[in-house]
Amino acid sequence: MATELSSFAELKKAPVAGTVAPAAVREREVDSQGRAYATGRRKNAVARVWVKPGTGKITVNGRDQAIYFARPTQQMVIQQPFDVSQRRDQFDVFATVSGGGLSGQAGAVRHGIAQALAKFEPALRGAMKSNGFLTRDSRVVERKKYGRAGARRRFQFSKR
Repeated sequence: MATELSSFAELKKAPVAGTVAPAAVREREVDSQGRAYATGRRKNAVARVWVKPGTGKITVNGRDQAIYFARPTQQMVIQQPFDVSQRRDQFDVFATVSGGGLSGQAGAVRHGIAQALAKFEPALRGAMKSNGFLTRDSRVVERKKYGRAGARRRFQFSKR
């Protein structure tokens, strides 16, 4: 549904099709104690994460991250948002995680940290988004079907 223009002067003033308005500048979302809050999810794990300026201490369910996540790969996953934003050892993290296993919980904490950092410092949002840390990984275990040994595996076939 195009509008009719009768002169070149109207053509100059008419809005150009396909132009996008500039993105709204996001505001900093911080509570009364100076913390940014976010929820992270991965598989069946849900992490509630608070981020505030500090010395780099990460506490998960009341324990240090090195104790809660014993594997170095899980500790590396949690540190990724800080490495990408070049903010390692500048923020304290307090997280409570429930559901799933340790791998899913580590992914949920990473998702929560990335979202909380983006709320604390909106300028970091682009770096987080380009590395895929703000997107919830929607992959979950496929359910078991009736008449099958698992989700897709069939029972062993016996000819006789």
